[in-house]
Amino acid sequence: MKDGLDPPADSGRETGTGRHVAVIGGGASGVLMGLHLLRQPGDLRVTLIEGQGPMGLGIAYATTDPEHLLNTRVHNMSAFHDDPHHFHRWLEQRADGAKVSDQGFVSRATYGAYLGALLAENDDNPRLHRLFQAVVGLQETDTGVNVQLADGQSLDVDRAVLATGHATPDKARQWPIVGAWQPHVASDPQGLIILIGSGLSMVDQVLSILKSGHEGPILSFSRRGLLPRNHTNTAPLKVQAAELPLGASVASLLRWARSLARLAEASGGTWRDAVDGIRPHVRTIWRALPQVERARFLRHAATWWDVHRHRIPPQSQIVLDQAVLDGQLTIRKATFQEARTRPDGLVDAVIRPFRRSQTEVLTALRIVDCRGIRRDPETHASPLVAGLLSAGTARIDPLRIGLEVDDHGRLIRADSTITPAIYAIGPASRAAFWEITAIPDIREQVARLAATLATQPAFHRATTLK
Repeated sequence: MKDGLDPPADSGRETGTGRHVAVIGGGASGVLMGLHLLRQPGDLRVTLIEGQGPMGLGIAYATTDPEHLLNTRVHNMSAFHDDPHHFHRWLEQRADGAKVSDQGFVSRATYGAYLGALLAENDDNPRLHRLFQAVVGLQETDTGVNVQLADGQSLDVDRAVLATGHATPDKARQWPIVGAWQPHVASDPQGLIILIGSGLSMVDQVLSILKSGHEGPILSFSRRGLLPRNHTNTAPLKVQAAELPLGASVASLLRWARSLARLAEASGGTWRDAVDGIRPHVRTIWRALPQVERARFLRHAATWWDVHRHRIPPQSQIVLDQAVLDGQLTIRKATFQEARTRPDGLVDAVIRPFRRSQTEVLTALRIVDCRGIRRDPETHASPLVAGLLSAGTARIDPLRIGLEVDDHGRLIRADSTITPAIYAIGPASRAAFWEITAIPDIREQVARLAATLATQPAFHRATTLK
């Protein structure tokens, strides 16, 4: 089983004794959760369940385009927080003696292979079982959770962890718009390609389009027309917990962040040092924000934070800049209205340019949705999540970012009680923690939860949310 990416021939039920945790979702979050659970002492068993493809990939690392790079340096991408050089060592062992810099950026496909390889190392571990089919329901029981599978069978476990990743639009409902995670298909090399959005997904699409030999124009538009900033060397400011303006307004938070940026620049650094100094405290800051200020942040500041926080590798920036200089790539401020098919096989994009009341119709070869990962979690819910919402076992947070969970990651029901046996991690728990989509943040979350689950007392009834 090369790199642990291919499903085993036998995916039957496991037997054994000891506490049992089901991890639902075999993308990066789910694999990291499973690996950290297996590192715990004792007899805790793990069933990792994935219904759509190889484990360790998800939408982030399923790409096969080597131009799609991680936007985080190698030294920050270890699967284990307590072994920060683990990924770098794995790369060096894999590179036939070639020097691999821990300050560099490797392809996302390489990282998917890394996660798959770590999982493959546990193929003979009797505590791990991998199931390759969809979970269609979760039913709370007096002793834990009954996991209902697509083949009609079910699995009784003590705890279930939702690692279902990002909510993504259904391809059929999205047509004639193409999703950003679908591979680029080369056709007319002279036609116009329209990209809705100007963030990280747009950068990946541009790199793939240019690599395919496309010579025609590429138009990217978004409401603000902001592009991700690029990585340079940084020396993060040391921001102490006592310095955090917890509970302050978004305006006050922005003033504080700008003051840190000025401090970094005065010391010979850049604003990046300030952002990287703030990063470890984002969860604490978000949890302390009143609901009205969270909403204000999402409306006015989230995009600005994202382009400074989620940067692109220098080599990607060079290609992007050259495409703009050559006139092939254009960035515009505009709002997308709708897409319409045409009899000639082309598609029309109806947009409203910035500060204009009149719409504009552009005819394109292809329209790609690059608006990123913040989607309505109910509109784009999987059948499993939709079922949990319908049953009242879960609820969407008021700002419609994700499932509502408590500080420990336990689902909050529609009646405000807490499920004692069902947890959510990674992007599914974003509403509570905001910045929980990057590997450095997810690995810390799963390490904490793994330690909790390994030492958890006997099953207990739900408590009311306070």
